[in-house]
Amino acid sequence: MAAAVERALRTGEHLAVQAGTGTGKSLAYLVPAVRHALSGEQAVIVATATIALQTQLVDRDLPRLAKALEPVLGRAPTFAILKGRANYLCRHKIESSAQAEDPVDEQLFDPFQVSALGRQVTRLHEWAEQTTTGDRDELVPGVTDRAWRQVSVSARECLGAARCPVAEDCFSEHARHAAGAADIVVTNHAMLAIDAIEGRAVLPDHDVVVVDEAHNLVDRVTSVATGELTAATVTAAARRCGKLVDQALSDALLDAGEGLDTVLEDAVPGRWERMPEGVGRMLSAIRDASWSCRQALGPDREKGRDDEATNRKFALALVEEVHDVAGRLLTAFDREDPATRPDVVWLAVTERNSTTTRTLAVAPLSVAGLLASRLFGRSTVVLTSATLALGGSFDALARQWGLPAGGTEPAPPDDGSGHGNDPATNLVWHGLDVGSPFAHGKAGILYVARHLPPPGRDGLSPAMLDEIEGLVRAAGGRALGLFSSMRAAKQAAEDLRGRWDGTVLCQGDDSTGTLVTKFAADVESVLFGTLSLWQGVDVPGESLSLVMIDRIPFPRPDDPLVSARQRAVDARGGNGFLTVSATHAALLLAQGAGRLLRGTGDRGVVALLDSRVATKQYGGFLRGSLPPFWSTQDPAVVRGALERLRDA
Repeated sequence: MAAAVERALRTGEHLAVQAGTGTGKSLAYLVPAVRHALSGEQAVIVATATIALQTQLVDRDLPRLAKALEPVLGRAPTFAILKGRANYLCRHKIESSAQAEDPVDEQLFDPFQVSALGRQVTRLHEWAEQTTTGDRDELVPGVTDRAWRQVSVSARECLGAARCPVAEDCFSEHARHAAGAADIVVTNHAMLAIDAIEGRAVLPDHDVVVVDEAHNLVDRVTSVATGELTAATVTAAARRCGKLVDQALSDALLDAGEGLDTVLEDAVPGRWERMPEGVGRMLSAIRDASWSCRQALGPDREKGRDDEATNRKFALALVEEVHDVAGRLLTAFDREDPATRPDVVWLAVTERNSTTTRTLAVAPLSVAGLLASRLFGRSTVVLTSATLALGGSFDALARQWGLPAGGTEPAPPDDGSGHGNDPATNLVWHGLDVGSPFAHGKAGILYVARHLPPPGRDGLSPAMLDEIEGLVRAAGGRALGLFSSMRAAKQAAEDLRGRWDGTVLCQGDDSTGTLVTKFAADVESVLFGTLSLWQGVDVPGESLSLVMIDRIPFPRPDDPLVSARQRAVDARGGNGFLTVSATHAALLLAQGAGRLLRGTGDRGVVALLDSRVATKQYGGFLRGSLPPFWSTQDPAVVRGALERLRDA
């Protein structure tokens, strides 16, 4: 892998590498990346999806690597971690008298107001005097998003170094300066998306990007490119303007927000094929009123006291967001053919604490074009993950990234004949599966319960509950149950507790981290949960010898983006279900199955309790996306194997 990465950096051709758990993929890309950075004048960006991997890179891998490479390279390579501005505590927001996040929060420090939110903010103020980084991820235990917003600002809300009175002590600026001087900059997928897709230069100059956990890239980029608008957001923007603009202007925006709330009550939830007339009128009013407020708040009005400038900046940030999303929603239906529209629009309705929230959302139908031109067209990109080859091919994910299908395996590292190319017009890439240190065929069994009835909508069937109990008993606990819904996980946990004496842990009983720790410590326990357990759970050793998956994790058929993307593929003559839904399911299945073998001494069973994996035509694609375990459909064989492992 290291040789393939070196070749990619030398030729400028992109590389996708599937590298299983335990291959040392971080070192395999870091070593050539460090050499490349030291030989040029630009940094190498390493973008990950999870905080855990960022921490591993910065706290463990890079310090050891820097020490080891210093004698070879002549100096120790430098590295830094960089996150979005909102991840860092803002000293000015804490020290200034700028208005609070919303009217409710203004009473936080009233001695008669004692609340969990108030206690969290008080703790944040105390932490501000102790922290050296201001990085939210270093605050343990953490706080709610609402509490954190009281002490942080977004990029739009920031006064900027030239205006801020405490710029010299700004945690975010310190992080940016450190990143600007580093050879390797570790960041997240969201920052990469902002830098590449939105065109905001938030990362240092670079000519190479390494995308780790690349199976998450499309979802993270889509999330950054998604806009949302609620009546509450419009109202908050109007109130932020308050005394900063003519009252008639803020009142117009306030009225438009209230009008939006009214018309959305009668709107149909789900994906929209056209803009309802009443909603369109309200969005036009919001766009125009927010623009008027934006003009009144403009740069020529930024002079004044620091707290006034801060309040003005906060108001500008919200008003600009409201204006931009409203405008994007209004232009989303300009094309007649829905399959050719660049954006998808839907209305989501959520209930929480007896409060109904209606959210208008707009997201790109595809991010492939954006990635092709603004990421792959500007940098050499190395993408890696334990799960990239689906159905035995990289093409499914390559299409989502905007790369042409049919990437070839790179030439041998000693070939030296790699050619340069113009990535903007000729995206050349290679795919490489470097395998795994695990002997999957000997260490693991893939069990497909073909005899079970297909899963239905009324919860887990009695036959499946019996199957779960039988497998757990045979394994003596030691089982991780991955379910498609919290309802199913709780149903299985409740049923098993009534029939089995071991410890049954279920997501929601405690924090996920605490539950995983308990599960790893108690060899005869089981842990049931949903999506957050499918990725990132690392329990090597005898505490985990059985991974059960209740059903194929297809996305919901009424998911607005999924349905729109499937329709677009169908309109082009492709297979929308296989391209979108089956690819999504294959990724998750591979991630879930990857929980079984975490160390070279691990042994066990991955049990797929959805018979469709064996009976449907797409089952071959799904099975081809999983590690090459020895496979069987015989429950007696599997239970015997689990019993032998239990008694070993």
